Amino acid sequence: MTRNKILIVDDDEDMRRGLGIRLKANGYSVVFAHDAISATSMARKEEPDLVILDIGLPGGDGFIVMERLASITQTSIPVIVLTGRDPLTIRERALSAGAKAFFLKPPDNDELLAAIRNALAEREGPLPIRNSHTPEKDYWDLSKEDG
Repeated sequence: MTRNKILIVDDDEDMRRGLGIRLKANGYSVVFAHDAISATSMARKEEPDLVILDIGLPGGDGFIVMERLASITQTSIPVIVLTGRDPLTIRERALSAGAKAFFLKPPDNDELLAAIRNALAEREGPLPIRNSHTPEKDYWDLSKEDG
């Protein structure tokens, strides 16, 4: 089973390290970027399944990173915003820009992990419906039944 890869973009080394430890403990592969420029290059190089993104970054804010991610990838990479900035001014803008979830630092671990699972599941699409009587798999031939 392939582990989902998560790119953590934050200029706070302690935050990157702490998130990385928690995500690895929950079975995720983790890569890091510390500013807007390295975030874009790491996304190109590593092709993450999800990005956890701070808004306040050197070299451009998280909104610029979201725009760049949308332009460099053929499939949409889910983004979860994790920031220490004022939610009254940032939350709606982040969600309107395409973020799947918004968290203030420090996040509740269980809520963050749930948001990650939901964003990854949404990206992978719905599970196929299993039915033993689908036309592709099996069918009832009524002409062969007795009386």
